[in-house]
Amino acid sequence: MEKQYNKTITACFVGCIVQAIVNNFVPLLFLTFQRTYQIPLSQITLLVTFNFGIQLLVDLLSVGFVDRIGYRVSMVLAHILSAAGLLLLTVLPELLPSPFIGILTAVMIYAVGGGLLEVLVSPVVEACPSDNKEKAMSMLHSFYCWGHVGVVLLSTLFFSVFGIHNWKILAVIWSLIPLGNAFVFAKVPIANLIEEGEKGLRLGELFRMKLFWILLIMMVCAGASEQAVSQWASTFAEKGLGISKTAGDLAGPMAFAILMGASRAFYGKYGDRIHLDHFMIYSSVLCILSYLGISLLPFPGLSLVCCAICGLSVGIMWPGTFSKAAAAFPRGGTALFALLALGGDLGCSGGPTMVGIVSSALGDNLKMGILAGVMFPLLLLSGILLCRRFSFS
Repeated sequence: MEKQYNKTITACFVGCIVQAIVNNFVPLLFLTFQRTYQIPLSQITLLVTFNFGIQLLVDLLSVGFVDRIGYRVSMVLAHILSAAGLLLLTVLPELLPSPFIGILTAVMIYAVGGGLLEVLVSPVVEACPSDNKEKAMSMLHSFYCWGHVGVVLLSTLFFSVFGIHNWKILAVIWSLIPLGNAFVFAKVPIANLIEEGEKGLRLGELFRMKLFWILLIMMVCAGASEQAVSQWASTFAEKGLGISKTAGDLAGPMAFAILMGASRAFYGKYGDRIHLDHFMIYSSVLCILSYLGISLLPFPGLSLVCCAICGLSVGIMWPGTFSKAAAAFPRGGTALFALLALGGDLGCSGGPTMVGIVSSALGDNLKMGILAGVMFPLLLLSGILLCRRFSFS
């Protein structure tokens, strides 16, 4: 039975890579868009906000339609929309009167696909029969990290060999991955998340459970703990060490993503020997120490090392919280996973925003902004300890 679902799990791993493509490819082209289409930087930065805003909306709305149309149709649709958005990126800026509206439309289409994938991949893997679901969940989310690293490295290599003016060719190449995976999802077996004869929990039922709210806050904190450092790591490297943007991207976000992926892959391989709660508690403590190191150590080089260590420490937070929620609510269904994805995305957008606001208020002092962000891993640690009071029976 498990062997039959290996292809399904592998397709979900590729689905995480597709998520990484739609979230991380276009930001590499911001300056190119600015130069080619004369789009002001204020509008360019709106693309990131718009992408994640659409994904948040999809997280929320998916509760109402995913169960109706089914996981297979939803998965295929998510991949087709992701591919379509990347392909339209190459033609809409020239077809529409405003290049910016063309880019925004393409981003909107692939953001719907990316948002659907975020809601779908975790429950599909959770539903697959396996001996250790926590291991599978951690391994699944490690592929987002590897996808992120791959998109940045391979795109940088392509641009250096063929020139950034050929970015449209690369967009078409990247679109082939979701297109191919759509065909895979049309055929692979997909198990039911909820056992036959049982009904999934409704939103009202979830909202009345204290444990759900603890897990939701943990998801917000997981996303915030991750992105509060990740989004600012490049800027921190450039300002603190006075190095180029390319070197800053490699030293900051790239090292962060590699170590975050390594943490998830490690638990994905050895999770059957490690208690999930213990791993999450130790990771949260390491995260708190890394935040303090980034903000309080007087040596920029050591602070940058702490940025990378932070990546290692946050790896288990997102998949670990998903696994705890799935164990706590076996009948949680789509509603549970969609709301957890929503909480995670809120944290991903809110964490860096809070760091930015505090930094600006204190005279653009990024160290103090990150020090304020230590509240996120502290809250997450409190949530893990609170969860231990509840029975998961």
